[in-house]
Amino acid sequence: MEIKKQISKSISLGKKLLDSSDITEKMSESITLMVDAYRNGKKVMFCGNGGSAADAQHLAAELSGRFYLERPPLNAEALHVNTSFITATANDHSFEEIFERMLRAIGQKGDILVALSTSGMSPNIIKVVEAANEQGIHTIGLTGKNGNKLNGNCDILIKVPSEDTARIQEMHMLLGHIICENVESILFSGK
Repeated sequence: MEIKKQISKSISLGKKLLDSSDITEKMSESITLMVDAYRNGKKVMFCGNGGSAADAQHLAAELSGRFYLERPPLNAEALHVNTSFITATANDHSFEEIFERMLRAIGQKGDILVALSTSGMSPNIIKVVEAANEQGIHTIGLTGKNGNKLNGNCDILIKVPSEDTARIQEMHMLLGHIICENVESILFSGK
């Protein structure tokens, strides 16, 4: 077993995030964008596939439920939580359209879409980001080292400097938690 080596890889990648002024700047921009959206009565939508879907749902719950503070809920949802919609859309249209169709149903100008894709290549993520851009919905992408097809398509693209899916997802949760904590703190404790 290589448990210590695996933990070390995660810590090493976290250190790269800590040392990256580009990532901390984009995190600050993301936090400001979300705070402004909530102050203007808008919502935040999340999406991802597989482990990133779980992360998207987790982060939406941090905002809509609570994180550290007892406070009113914030309007946040993962676009994949309605399994009847997902299976019907995938069956009647295509799996590539599942997020796009839900975004078109509930998204409004000024809302925010947070798209998680470790590869930056998922067709359904690319389509939903393009649809968000058409509708005037702000886009934040969380991806891996290359960004791939999300490059140039997101208002803010935070690229974790790795190609290892598990390590990227660990960092996405770290970054997501930091965003949620700061949004909550600014909105409800005045920090």
